[in-house]
Amino acid sequence: MAEDINEFQERPDWDTYFMQIAEMVAKRSNCSRRHVAAVIVKDKRIISTGYNGTPRGIRNCNEGGCPRCSSNAPSGTHLGECICSHGEENAIVQAAYHGISVKDSTLYTTFSPCLLCAKMIINSGIKEVVYKDRYTIDDTARWMLAEAGVVLRPVNGKD
Repeated sequence: MAEDINEFQERPDWDTYFMQIAEMVAKRSNCSRRHVAAVIVKDKRIISTGYNGTPRGIRNCNEGGCPRCSSNAPSGTHLGECICSHGEENAIVQAAYHGISVKDSTLYTTFSPCLLCAKMIINSGIKEVVYKDRYTIDDTARWMLAEAGVVLRPVNGKD
């Protein structure tokens, strides 16, 4: 048993560490379609987290709160009917709610940002976005982030 305690365990690098935390945060999502989360980090310290789901005080998505998620709408359609907030959006809003600046921070997210989240990321002053999986309709968001000087990179170095 003493040997087990003394065995060296490889420590994850910072990107892996924060992305694994984002993956855990995603498990709190109440969306019935997709679980997404974001972790905002400044100086290697977590300052906010968020996951996708219905706004505060609204019946949860998995309880029928979101009309789109309760429907059989195919993926990528009827997005205007979705009342859920995205993980990135919730992480930014939670920081603001508690008076915490996200300026010059890094956002780790399980999916690359959509257009709405990209605008929030730019306007909030986040300087870098690290993502696990690429969102299928993110071309305009990617362009905007680049134009605004926000670094966007996959956690594993591959897109």
